[in-house]
Amino acid sequence: MSADKLLETIFAGNLRELMVISYIVLGNNAVTTRYIERRFHMPVQAWSALYAIDKFPGIRAKEIRHLFPRPQNTISRAVSLLETRGFIVQKPSDSDGREKRLFATEAGTAVLADLIEVSRQRQEELLGPLSSEERAVFFELARKIATGPDLLRSAVMRS
Repeated sequence: MSADKLLETIFAGNLRELMVISYIVLGNNAVTTRYIERRFHMPVQAWSALYAIDKFPGIRAKEIRHLFPRPQNTISRAVSLLETRGFIVQKPSDSDGREKRLFATEAGTAVLADLIEVSRQRQEELLGPLSSEERAVFFELARKIATGPDLLRSAVMRS
């Protein structure tokens, strides 16, 4: 069976929405992750953590989970890698010396600028099949799912 026929069949099933979302996310991750790992020698979770740290100076590692839902140990390893490479620094919190706040360095900001630019180009490439009106609708619908109450929890998949 051809790849097109396989996709057509899976996208027509009773899990079609979940399958198309998974296919888009996994397909993009395959391209993006491979590029970032080869070009920048860091896993995608490290660059997303760097993005969060630059966007929110002083963010705590545990707060990054709210932006990029990943296990805490994955975020901790990403933070450690970024610190080792000199892309971020950790500073004690003013209110609690045990608590570490994260800040991007000049080197981190510079590498992030390259990552943002290539990601912006990838975004244009990925969303190329959509008109500007379709992009606006897609964004609003995707944002509605992302901010909905059941993205990160499930009543049917409790363990």
